[in-house]
Amino acid sequence: MAKSKKNLVIVESPAKAKTISKFLDSSFFVRSSMGHVRDLPAKKLSVDIENNFTPEYKVIPGRKKLIEELISDSKKAGTVYLASDLDREGEAIAWHLYKALEIPSEKIRRVTFNEITKDAIREAFQHYGPINMAKVNAQQARRILDRLVGYQISPLLWKKISKRLSAGRVQSVAVKLIVEREKEINGFKPQEYWKITAELQTISEDKESGDIQPFKAILQKFDDKNIEIKNEQQAKEITEKLQNVPFVITNVKKQTKRNNAPPPFTTSLLQQQASTRLQFSAKKTMLIAQQLYEGIDVGADGPTGLITYMRTDSFHVSGQALSSCREFIENNYGKNYLPDKPNVYASNKKGTQGAHEAVRPTFVEYTPDSIKQFLTKDQHKLYELIWKRFVASQIKPALYAITDIEITSDQYIFKTKGRELIFDGHTLISGHEIDREEQILPPLEKDQILELIQLLPTQHFTQPPPRYSEASLVKTLEKMGIGRPSTYATIISTIQDRGYVKQEKRAFYATELGILVTEKLEEHFQKIMDVNFTSHMEDELDKIEDKKIDWLTVLKEFYEPFKVDLEKATGEMKSVKGTPEESSQVCNICGSPMVIRWGRHGKFLGCSAFPKCKNTMPLDEKGEAAPPETSDQVCEKCGSPMIIKTSRHGKFLACSAYPDCKNTKSLSGETTKVEPTNEICEKCGSPMVIRFSKKGRFMGCSAYPKCRNIKSLPTGVKCPREGCDGDLIQRYSKKGGIFFGCSKYPDCDYISKELPIAGEETTNEEETNISTK
Repeated sequence: MAKSKKNLVIVESPAKAKTISKFLDSSFFVRSSMGHVRDLPAKKLSVDIENNFTPEYKVIPGRKKLIEELISDSKKAGTVYLASDLDREGEAIAWHLYKALEIPSEKIRRVTFNEITKDAIREAFQHYGPINMAKVNAQQARRILDRLVGYQISPLLWKKISKRLSAGRVQSVAVKLIVEREKEINGFKPQEYWKITAELQTISEDKESGDIQPFKAILQKFDDKNIEIKNEQQAKEITEKLQNVPFVITNVKKQTKRNNAPPPFTTSLLQQQASTRLQFSAKKTMLIAQQLYEGIDVGADGPTGLITYMRTDSFHVSGQALSSCREFIENNYGKNYLPDKPNVYASNKKGTQGAHEAVRPTFVEYTPDSIKQFLTKDQHKLYELIWKRFVASQIKPALYAITDIEITSDQYIFKTKGRELIFDGHTLISGHEIDREEQILPPLEKDQILELIQLLPTQHFTQPPPRYSEASLVKTLEKMGIGRPSTYATIISTIQDRGYVKQEKRAFYATELGILVTEKLEEHFQKIMDVNFTSHMEDELDKIEDKKIDWLTVLKEFYEPFKVDLEKATGEMKSVKGTPEESSQVCNICGSPMVIRWGRHGKFLGCSAFPKCKNTMPLDEKGEAAPPETSDQVCEKCGSPMIIKTSRHGKFLACSAYPDCKNTKSLSGETTKVEPTNEICEKCGSPMVIRFSKKGRFMGCSAYPKCRNIKSLPTGVKCPREGCDGDLIQRYSKKGGIFFGCSKYPDCDYISKELPIAGEETTNEEETNISTK
């Protein structure tokens, strides 16, 4: 009897493969594709516009050996199960695997699941289906649209402004929001206004009893009309007038208000809350969520997927998960916290995928404390946030006693509100949010006369609109329909990497370069920069997925007017390069005049003798030469003061007598250019240190020269390739100089001249096939 062939399962990442393997029997073997295996080559447009926008996909160079192995595995297998993620990107990975491996269609099975658990995996493998080409085409359409915009506008920006700039169908609109807010803030003129607060108390015959409870009320109306107090004189007149006038309660309104539990997380809400509560960037949030989804080793249970799929816009929760959660709440918090029926949350967003679930723990029994020992600090923080939100979503509302009081003095009406928690409900888990004006009022009745303690007038000024934080930017992008939550982390990283915006104290500021690029794009590409048009394109992509419109129709309707705008902009966009503006500064190296130039970080001073002299100086906020940052150290070679300079590797000390003296040091003052690390040399056990060379920073053994062990320097940034769990490390080649490559090379060949590189589909002229030999 012939031995039956095993079935091959292909997923994106090794972590996911490890977790899935434990749920499948010996008739299956699982392999990882390390993310995408085919892509549009980076060095050219790779889209045949004249031939129905045919994409020219190629096997990613670093995947060639992997593809050979997968082809061999697929030929040996009885059936091939493509188990990549359930969204558009995952569907596209499945389709590219099918094409690259040249698997006969009768051998292919497409399986999807929302969580990596035993039941979900077994259910998925019992209900497989074909590859969803509508999803694939929606992903292809997005990919091609972004490639057309990025690869055709970006070279125009290089020519007219500066190299290393980029434009993107979504990223440029996101920058526009921040630029518009920057202009609003800069143009804002504050208006003065005053508030009058009355501190009051009930009148008691026994003033020493200690039962008197002061409270505050705000002046809001005069003669039943809203009052505006515009200056100090007006405020003073009112306070003087009311000093000897009785304060009488003219209206008391008491009610009980329900505060409903928040819904479980969608991708967008998770990013917002992680930013606000944990100070995580959107990129960090998605990276950690991916780890929790793909599986963490939790001791005896082995690799376990701890949360459901983290890219979702749905509030839906499976019946089984609801039952488990309700049982947990009753057993751990009491039946009085359990609603009669499960709480259901309807999404008001069009296009929401009801079959998808919200982000929730896969097993509510895995409490944050019970698995804390198996998680990193950041993994535990995010898991706890997700777990608490989900459990709280199925608890009864909190109940508050609300008291609204209206107090009249002469014709002036003061108002105050009291709020007191009478049943904690979901806040037992989610926490009680305190209102800044919240206060507990004493017993008050209509017609009751109050005693005035003091009237306090305070000066205020109207405030400009707040700067965007990551949380508020994500919220705005989602509200306007710009991009999709799964792309927000990439967008936010990209616009910072390109120097269009900067983040200070968790707030976004538009840079001079960001404002310039936005103005150029708005002038020549009005449709691309229109928020409504960008939102419309997202709707079109959704319609492709829903089989309501053909993807080639969308591409053609977009490209024809875009092509006209591109041709006009090529001839009409004014260059800022031209003849550089001279400054009063003289080059301290060659004596030539310094001129104002544009770079990827905005304006700077460059020597007019360039390229013979490459001296540059930074400009300050006033557009003048910024003085060098001084230090208290002296050059031991020539006795000149040491100043602080900045390179692509960070700040360092340099002799102020440069170029006569080229001495440099690390900021710690060590001439040996060594920084400590927590790494231990695996060859001799000595500490590893960071050293410096002309090729950049690297890790070397502190026992050098006895031990000559060296390593590439980790950057702390994960490889942005979908499905790759490698780290970006700094490398060097004679051909390309310093670059950043994936630690999983040669399995993953991602390389870039910039760090970090975000994954939004924009032109990246720096990404090249640098030799790593």
